[in-house]
Amino acid sequence: MEKVRAYADALGVQPSTVVQRAAKLGGAAWAKWEAGDGSPTLRTADKILKYMQENPAPVPPATAGGDAGGPMKRAS
Repeated sequence: MEKVRAYADALGVQPSTVVQRAAKLGGAAWAKWEAGDGSPTLRTADKILKYMQENPAPVPPATAGGDAGGPMKRAS
């Protein structure tokens, strides 16, 4: 479930959307799994993992300059 959450975050969608796209299940399936009211079958889990492998999340481009996210430096 952590892999699905991370994949969904990378795409900017809800995990239930990933489940809908990958396994053709309704959005309620993810909610049930999260609540502990059910679990995916191995076949369903395999479908989701296969979908994520075949449709990788885009990799964000590297920032130019290499220090864009670091602390600001004072000008002298």
